[in-house]
Amino acid sequence: MPMEVFSIGLAGRSAESFFGTLRNAGVKRVLDIRLHNTSNLAGFGRRSDLPFLLRELCGADYAHEPLLAPSPELFDGLKKTRELSWEDYERGMRALLAERRIDDILDSGEFAVPTALICACADAEHCHRRLVLEHLGAAWGPLEITNL
Repeated sequence: MPMEVFSIGLAGRSAESFFGTLRNAGVKRVLDIRLHNTSNLAGFGRRSDLPFLLRELCGADYAHEPLLAPSPELFDGLKKTRELSWEDYERGMRALLAERRIDDILDSGEFAVPTALICACADAEHCHRRLVLEHLGAAWGPLEITNL
């Protein structure tokens, strides 16, 4: 039976939408995979506030996992300088995940708790969280991915 994992972005969401969606989905663990988690235009997505808000509003734990974030070069190449196309970024991100051996380092048992990967991107299709979940699914077995 596939392991269920959730995916959600912060961009374009109100606090009510973000936390309400996580709570309604039954998420109990949030894994932050952003490269930069200290500031967020949404305000409520800052590393300093997110653990408290998740615990109080959703009964969920928070963890930041930088191994699942893009490298600064990939991030800047796609978002800042725009030197990378999505296809270039995707190839680079897939290579980085393999190089970091994330499927060996992460404990799949931790995903038995309803877990959501979060980042800033609103659209999962063009976000590294989709690539992370595809990589883990290929290594661990099928994942049932719900993009919230």
